This record gives sequence, structure tokens and C-alpha cells, in this order.
Amino acid sequence: MTAYEPPGDPGTGTDSGPAGYDAVVLAGGAARRLGGADKPGLRVGGRPLLDRVLAACAGARTTVVVADVRPTARPVTWAREDPPGGGPLAALAAGLRHTTAEDVVVLSADLPFLAGPTVGRLLSALAAGNADGVLLTDADGRDQPLVAAYRASALRRGLTALARDREEPTGRPDFTGLPLRRLTGALRLTRVPDAVASFDCDTWDDLATARARIREHGHVLDEWISAAKDELGIDLDVDTGILLDLARDAAHGVARPAAPLTTFLVGYAAGRAGGGPEAVAEAARKAAALAQRWAEEAADTGSAPLRGKPDVAPDATPDTRPDA
Repeated sequence: MTAYEPPGDPGTGTDSGPAGYDAVVLAGGAARRLGGADKPGLRVGGRPLLDRVLAACAGARTTVVVADVRPTARPVTWAREDPPGGGPLAALAAGLRHTTAEDVVVLSADLPFLAGPTVGRLLSALAAGNADGVLLTDADGRDQPLVAAYRASALRRGLTALARDREEPTGRPDFTGLPLRRLTGALRLTRVPDAVASFDCDTWDDLATARARIREHGHVLDEWISAAKDELGIDLDVDTGILLDLARDAAHGVARPAAPLTTFLVGYAAGRAGGGPEAVAEAARKAAALAQRWAEEAADTGSAPLRGKPDVAPDATPDTRPDA
């Protein structure tokens, strides 16, 4: 695997590609290499794999999940191939029926490191070229057709061609058991190497690797913030560096317990001011200035001649507990 890509907020700007795309997420596989476990529900970083993938394609106009209905972090459209368990090609055909956008992102539900910016790069590459689709390749250079953006018209043409030989007496095509390459092999594809975003959890070892990787130093805070925002239903992109600096200043200049309490108060003040990154930044600026004034008073008190007790709280030093 190559360099880790922290979670990103998909949105609809330049970081997430052109707006107006749909997404089809295939989440109904048998997970045989996991002993039949509920793979989309397995958790990495406290969130089900399916919810992590849904967060990566949150900018989609319509998101179709092909699987049995289950609770998800955000609303989706549900579909199912008939009969269930017909394989990825049958599942894709079932999901595509519910889409209307010209560009469709097709994803599996077991991609722990997929993020909005990667989805955006796929869509941007599709818009910039003449290919029928853009897909990721893994660390071994293998195509990953379930981490890709396609032109819906190309997918429908390919499915129509396959259906001519697979039509049932009812008039409906039967794609059961057909490999996905029967469709993608006839398409003009552009390939983008990305060993991290294409990493999927097919085995218990894969799951253990994913769980360990997000806890590595330099990744864990981004992962935690992303998971907490998802859990709390917060769609707010703030400068976490500002809040971390504020927490440090409050802990060092006032008292250790002041750090979490101050950041809570900043969030409350920002909410009362209407919310948004600007409100958070302004509240953090004011609180940081106050913490700086406290630190300066403590420094002045410590250096000047004293007549009695210093005018500073007994827990103002970082190594003293207020309840000691």
C-alpha cells in the first residue's frame, strides 16, 4: 500500500469532481472468504464499511445500494438483483436502473480508505477524457472495476449487448453468474494507480490491517474527527489545527481540564453565532487570545516580587490536578 489518504469531505467542488453524478454501491456479496460474515456491517474506525463508502460518495445526486435494506448513516435508494446473489454484474444492472445521471460511480462496500477526493479524481478524469470509464488499479496493478466512474450510457450499451444472449422467456435479461469483466472488457477504460483507496477487505487479515492503519500516528486524528462528525450528523469542515492549538494553549496557560471545556464552549458559541467554519474560527480566536492573556498574567506574577499569594489559580500549572 502507498501513502495513506486521510478522510475528506466530498461536497461538489473541485476536490470532488463535477456535480450531478449518481453512485451505485454493491453491498450484497456472500463474503465467502470471511466465512459468510456481514461484510458491509464490519467496522473500521468505529464505522461500518458501508457507511465509510457512503461518506466518500456523499456528493452523489442519487446513491443506490444493491443489497438487503439495513440502517445506514444517510438515506439511500435500495435495489436488489433478482435472484439475490446473482453476482456483481447482475447487481450493477439492478442498481443502474435507478440512476439518471450521465456519470455513475460504481463502488464495492468494503473500501475502508476510499474518500471523497478520490471519487472526485475519478469523475474529473472521466470528464477530461473520451474513455467510457476511469478505474483504480491496486498495488499489483490489477484493475478494480468496483472503484470506478463510468459513463452510464456506455454501461447501458454494454448491458444491452449482453442481454441479447441472456434473455429469459419473460423478456428480462438474466445476468446471474456472469463476471463483471464481460461488461468492462468491452469498454474503453482509463486506469489510475492507487493502492490505498483500492484496498478492500476480503479477509479477516485485510480487516485487521485496515483497523491498525487508521490508528497510526498522523492518521488517527483525521479518522476520529471524520467518524465523530458522521456519528453526530455534523457536516462542517473546520480547521482542526486551530482547535488543537487552542486546546494546547488552554491546557498550558490555564489548566489541563480547561482544554476540553474550552473547545466545548467554542463549539457552543459558534453554534449560537449561526455555525459554520467562520464562526468556529472567530470563537477559537477569541478564546485563544483569552488563554494567552491568562498565560501572560501567570508569567508576570511568577517573575515579579510577591507580597503574599500569587493571583493565579492553584491548578494553573500543567502538572497540577485541580482536585489534588
